[in-house]
Amino acid sequence: MAGPVVAGAVILVEPINGLKDSKKLSKLQRQKLAATVHLEAAAIGLGWAEPSEVDALGLTAGVRLAMQRAIEAINLSYDEIIIDGNYNFFPDNPKVRVLIRADDIIPAVSAASIVAKVARDNYMQKQSLIYPDYAFEKHVGYGTKIHLERLQMYGPCRLHRRSCQPVKLMAK
Repeated sequence: MAGPVVAGAVILVEPINGLKDSKKLSKLQRQKLAATVHLEAAAIGLGWAEPSEVDALGLTAGVRLAMQRAIEAINLSYDEIIIDGNYNFFPDNPKVRVLIRADDIIPAVSAASIVAKVARDNYMQKQSLIYPDYAFEKHVGYGTKIHLERLQMYGPCRLHRRSCQPVKLMAK
């Protein structure tokens, strides 16, 4: 509901122990693994799509934009782009392969998922200092009960995605 869409792209040369779907890791595990990925990966790209871009383009195109920016930030050649899920955001690119649960079975995709989530969570943590009323440090922009309560009390701020239904309703 709030904050940017962040996508990661990672090229690994050596395996990193403990990589798996970022949602299956604790916050501390994600932070430690993200630090390890930053030290050991051959290349890391992060792509950001701001809330205003997501609102203007729609969520699917916003995700595509973040992914494109992450890929463009990779400065090494690569043979393949593996997208976690079942939707190909780049159907015209022959290097793209879409794989459900890739973030749990392909180490580079796990690493990309982890560094993107940690980067976004850290960003939202910092935003909680600018927007303390919204408790972003607790929910990092997701549609939790506390977030919905704060949104109702204070209305949307600059970080909220106006195209998101709960935000749209509160903005009226």
